[in-house]
Amino acid sequence: MHDVIVVGAGLAGLRCAGLLAAQGLDVVVLDAADAVGGRQRTDIVDGFRVDRGFQVLNPAYPALRRSVDLGALALGSFPVGVRVRTEYGTAELRHPVRHPLSLVTTLRSGLVNAADAVALARWAAPALVRPLSRLAQNDVSVREGWDAAGLRGPLRTAVLEPFLAGVLAERRGETSNAFAQLLVGFFALGRPGLPAQGIAAVPEQLAARARTAGADIRLGSGVERVSARGDGMQVDVVDGDSVRAARVVVAVGPDAVADLTGLPGPTTNGLQTWWFAAVEPPTTSALLTVDGRGPGPVVNTVVMTHTVPSYAPAGRHLIAATCLLPRDGDAAEENDVRRHLSDIWGVDVRAWELIRRDDIADALPAQPAPLGAARSPRYADRLYLAGDHLDTASIQGALASGERAARAVLADAGSLGPSVAAPS
Repeated sequence: MHDVIVVGAGLAGLRCAGLLAAQGLDVVVLDAADAVGGRQRTDIVDGFRVDRGFQVLNPAYPALRRSVDLGALALGSFPVGVRVRTEYGTAELRHPVRHPLSLVTTLRSGLVNAADAVALARWAAPALVRPLSRLAQNDVSVREGWDAAGLRGPLRTAVLEPFLAGVLAERRGETSNAFAQLLVGFFALGRPGLPAQGIAAVPEQLAARARTAGADIRLGSGVERVSARGDGMQVDVVDGDSVRAARVVVAVGPDAVADLTGLPGPTTNGLQTWWFAAVEPPTTSALLTVDGRGPGPVVNTVVMTHTVPSYAPAGRHLIAATCLLPRDGDAAEENDVRRHLSDIWGVDVRAWELIRRDDIADALPAQPAPLGAARSPRYADRLYLAGDHLDTASIQGALASGERAARAVLADAGSLGPSVAAPS
């Protein structure tokens, strides 16, 4: 009988398994997929690196810095700012501290006035000095948070609302104000980007570390049942032998939580990403572009290869376009997406080759207000949970949840050592 079985080889499960194995426990990781990563996967399609949906990696996340060697990822960093399509053309808004020379251009864009700038600072500043627990006190929706800060002009309607729609996977402003402040704070402190080999490089590094520590990662091993058996736990594997351990950590995605635990599945928001290839890029800018004129199917679009050239073969460019994927409405169609992209970029996109379309129904756990504290990983005797649905809907949340589950297992097993990550 093993010490611990971790069900799920996503970020939370791999981080948990690596910490447990490093403490000398006999750990087995089971996952139905053919590669590690969960929602953080990268495929090679016709020579292009295509992530499972548009993703970014923020090196400012504390749990990420604890978990991986960022230097080994060879991150390409997006510019800190946003490109906005307006009724009069396009405007670029960049981080005023990192790009002070852009301040005059920003003020001339018509998207920022003095009142909005002050209101944005009033709204965002708390995230730079307060922990999330303080931000979440008396939490309201982000829509109400902006109203309270006096943020009502074009900086909100043409920039923040379309930008955060793609980050939060919802455009109604129902997300927790504290969570939105936290994310914007991380954007201000870090330079989000992507590994040269794709987002999958993160879970691959976590898996390599876990294996080096002694963890056994078994792919193609779908789990259909977790149950208590005597003084331990039994995990039944689809078309395979059952595996037993003293303890089990369930670290599956939001879509599979209910099947293995009986808990209600967390509410999630969906995203749809379209990947196009072109010989000529529509712009020389590497900034993420949003449409400030109102909702269209595309919430953001970016030329990936201006930041990570390795995402495309030589002489080609990869363009991502992301739309919301509503549960109660129709998904965007290719003709509408191409029409909107042509309008946003101001170029003819009919010759662009569609590489792939990703519909991710459970892209992110919803984070409505009020934001609750991170949930305990202890679900039942000898049974633990991990995943970003227990923390914050982010890579930070997934990794921190994996750490929290590992600490709980080690404490209950009497094996807590000094090298386990400190609480976040």
